[in-house]
Amino acid sequence: MEFFDSHAHYNDLKFDEDREQILQKIQPEKVTKITCVGYNIKSSELAVNLSKEYDFLYATVGISPNDIDDVELDKIEQIRDLAKNDKVVAIGEIGLDYYWNKENKEKQKEFFVKQIELADSLDLPIVIHCRDAVMDVLDILKNRINPKKRGIFHCCMLNKELIKEAVKLGFYISFSGNITFKTAKPEVCIEEVPVDKILIETDSPYLTPEPFRGMRNDSRNVKLVAKKIAQIKKMQVEQVAKITFENAEKIYQIK
Repeated sequence: MEFFDSHAHYNDLKFDEDREQILQKIQPEKVTKITCVGYNIKSSELAVNLSKEYDFLYATVGISPNDIDDVELDKIEQIRDLAKNDKVVAIGEIGLDYYWNKENKEKQKEFFVKQIELADSLDLPIVIHCRDAVMDVLDILKNRINPKKRGIFHCCMLNKELIKEAVKLGFYISFSGNITFKTAKPEVCIEEVPVDKILIETDSPYLTPEPFRGMRNDSRNVKLVAKKIAQIKKMQVEQVAKITFENAEKIYQIK
C-alpha cells in the first residue's frame, strides 16, 4: 500500500529547521510520492529545487491570490521559466480568495486567467485555490477559459454545488485533513465525488487532521485523510490509497 500526497508545502518556512529530517521519515511510512506546491516566485523556486533533490517529490509553480499584492503580471514569465523543469507537473496554486483579500478581486481574476493561459501553453493542468469565491471561479472556468488539461480543486471547500460543477467540468477534487475535524460534515460532499476524480492531500504544514490537530502537519498524516474517505465511501483504506495514487499520477501526468 502506497500513498500519494497530492499537495504539500515543504517550501514553507515552518520546515526550515528540519526539512531534510522530515522528508527522510516520510517514505518509510509508505508515502512514496508528494507534490510540493508553489504559491509565489520564491516558494516555486524552492519547490523546483527540492524536486530535483528528492526523487519522490514533484513540483508545481504559480502565484496564489494571496501573493499578488506587490506583483506585476510580467512576473508570470518567471513562472513560465520555472515550469520548464522536468519535475514541474502543474501550474499552481492559483485561483481566487475573497476571505483574506476582498479589495483586489479584479487583479486576482486577471492573475488567475493569465496563469490558466500559461498552463494551456505549456500543456499542464492547474491547481486551484478557492476560498469564498466559488461563483467567480466557476464563472471564469465556464465562461472565460476552461483549462485544456483541467486540474485540481485543492483542499476543496465542503460545498456540494461547487463539487458538482467542478466534476462536470472535468476537475479532480482533493480533500485534506479538515474533513476529519469534529465540526466538519464532509459525508455528502465526499459521496458526490466519483472515485476516479478523488485525491488526498495534507496541505502540510497546515490543516493537520484529528487526532493531531494543532500540531505541524506532514505527509505521513495523509493516511488519516484516506481513512476518513474510506469510512464515508465504505471502502478499504487500501482501495482509497490505490485509487487516489493512480488519480494523482494521471492528472499530474506522471509515469
